[in-house]
Amino acid sequence: MKINESEILTAFCNRVIAGEKRAISRAITLIESSHPFAETLLSRLYGKTGSAYRIGITGPPGAGKSSITNQIAKSIRQFGKKAAIIAVDPTSPFTGGALLGDRIRMSDIGTDDGIFIRSMATRGSLGGLSTKAQDTADILDAAGYDYIIFETVGVGQSELDIVKATDSVIVTLVPESGDSIQAMKAGLMEIADIYVVNKSDRQGAEQAVIAIQAMLMIRDHNIYTWIPEVIKTIATENKGIPELIAEIYRHRLHLYEKEIFFRKRYERNQDRIKEIVREKLLADAWQSDRIALLMNEQEHKEDTVPLSPYHYAEIIIGEYKKGSN
Repeated sequence: MKINESEILTAFCNRVIAGEKRAISRAITLIESSHPFAETLLSRLYGKTGSAYRIGITGPPGAGKSSITNQIAKSIRQFGKKAAIIAVDPTSPFTGGALLGDRIRMSDIGTDDGIFIRSMATRGSLGGLSTKAQDTADILDAAGYDYIIFETVGVGQSELDIVKATDSVIVTLVPESGDSIQAMKAGLMEIADIYVVNKSDRQGAEQAVIAIQAMLMIRDHNIYTWIPEVIKTIATENKGIPELIAEIYRHRLHLYEKEIFFRKRYERNQDRIKEIVREKLLADAWQSDRIALLMNEQEHKEDTVPLSPYHYAEIIIGEYKKGSN
């Protein structure tokens, strides 16, 4: 009997939509490995996306991002909602995969049927998010998770792409961050919708809060401006977490009331389309080894002036434009 690939894919998509964890895990693996079916799978599931609220948690290493993520997920479950966590770990230098540190630290919630945890490797991404993280979020969105939490590897100011992937961004700091906030404000500090000073039982917590508040006071404001709050937490003891959850809801309400929510998502899709086009064009350009061929041709010519990298780039772009006409 002939195997109908379309029927198999439809059945598989239905299992994902039904929330079967094994099917969800398999779908994410297909996405991460760039399987030939991955794009078709995402296209089939896309109509079921759009319901999940996406939260990004970032900050310097050691700020307690995993503990904050853990407590937020627990609180979401207490409200009867489902939460998915995409924990972006550094890439292993030996296997190329994620180090899985976050999944180990979140073992106490890993057995909850309403929580899904997936560790992903950065795979060279400098922005703190794996390039496949948003596709994974779409899979989890289609699977019926109400909240998707991105916890990014703490690489400082280059984590700005989390803004494009989420609805609310939480920047987690520690009391010791107080002296460095001025240096951080040009990047990481400016992306926050909510500030968290974790481990606030340590000395310097109040100074850190005051430093953040002072930074916020000098920003330009208008009627659409969201003024972030600074929440003090001790995540390991669940202190300050109810206030943090309330602040997330307050920010979500602000996005709806000011009609910002859907505009942000529209802009997010525009950015994703640009990124997908860029990746496809680059993949197409490199498949033919055109650079090596051009350089070899040039080397075998007599009495030629060496070409600069910019010259080679112009040749490749010109050939691509000519072929697309």
